[in-house]
Amino acid sequence: MGVADGGENRAWVLLAAANPALVCARSGAAFDAAAGCYRVPSFGRLFSVHPGQRRVASLGPEGEVLLKHEGLFFPLTLLWYLVRATGDLPGGTLVNPARLPGGDLFARGTHVLPLDALAARYATRPEAFLAAGAALGGRPVPCGDAAVELPALPKVPVTLLLWTADDEFPARADLLFDATAPRHLPTDVLWAVAMLSVQLMERGTQIPLDPHVPKGDAG
Repeated sequence: MGVADGGENRAWVLLAAANPALVCARSGAAFDAAAGCYRVPSFGRLFSVHPGQRRVASLGPEGEVLLKHEGLFFPLTLLWYLVRATGDLPGGTLVNPARLPGGDLFARGTHVLPLDALAARYATRPEAFLAAGAALGGRPVPCGDAAVELPALPKVPVTLLLWTADDEFPARADLLFDATAPRHLPTDVLWAVAMLSVQLMERGTQIPLDPHVPKGDAG
């Protein structure tokens, strides 16, 4: 997986050697010195990352559901975010992932995002699309027929757009990153963030929102 080759093991090693104060300043995470862990908000839930124990856990039952369903990608994204995030804030310029450095990854075989399935699920239900975004801590944005900005990570928002079906065209969905996203994560891990975002939106409102994480402002 490119920079993420070696997966979680390499990220754990790098994170364990990092200065917690610098990690927090770059990433927007918090460090609990007593517990020896970072606290990172993601998709409207709060998670703890324990370098000493090499363990990612949820700080509430809402996040446990996410870890159970998305365990393949999720710990990897949190770890590499803590390792690689910079101090840069999102600038508000949205870009298609294919235009990122190495973005051709998003067009290869199994790496193609299942946006057609997402569009089909909400083809005539923009309100349900917005509700699914809200259940992930997202906020509506004025794009397409319906659009949400999801707080995937404190400095890596993900915007999902829906154009509903009509008599002439089928429904269509798209995913955009802020142009600053590659400053925080390598493209291969951004792909994992994008896949997580689409899969969670497809699941809809089945995963409850953590009431302790402010809606639409997880950072």
